[in-house]
Amino acid sequence: MIKKFLIIVFMFGLFNKTSISNAEVAHNFQFIGIDGQEINLANYKNKVLIVVNVASRCGFTSQYTGLQEVWDEFKDRNVVVIGVPTNNFKQEPGSNKEIKEFCETNFNISFPMTEKIDVIGNNAHPFFIWARDSYGKSAIPKWNFHKIIVGKDGRIAETFSSITNPSSKKFRKVIENLI
Repeated sequence: MIKKFLIIVFMFGLFNKTSISNAEVAHNFQFIGIDGQEINLANYKNKVLIVVNVASRCGFTSQYTGLQEVWDEFKDRNVVVIGVPTNNFKQEPGSNKEIKEFCETNFNISFPMTEKIDVIGNNAHPFFIWARDSYGKSAIPKWNFHKIIVGKDGRIAETFSSITNPSSKKFRKVIENLI
């Protein structure tokens, strides 16, 4: 009986979300920036990363304001916000140039933005595949403005769905605790 119990405990331990694929860390990935430049996450070692899939025609688009406020408040404290435009949810039809212009004109965005990419499905960017494989289902964006917070060690610390505003106390508390 004890032997069966130990086998079951061992098996479930293998499927723990933190043991699936943590051989890699976020710092091993790169994006292409909205202007074509490389965004190499290795440059952000020992910083907290907030990676958010964004869209300009979404009911949550006003969260750009909160993301910019987080960037302004925490960038000097080793926190980096990275916006990742996607049309996976059919709410970002624009080109990279149009997205950049929209963000700068309407929200004065100054944090790094990637080119428009897929964040779900077979063509998802490798960062999002890694996030899913290393953290579990809660890392998969279900909609726009899904937030993935990566600690200084390059591992996912927490994820937040679209309904969590960047100005929320629980979101900011996670950031503060990681700094």
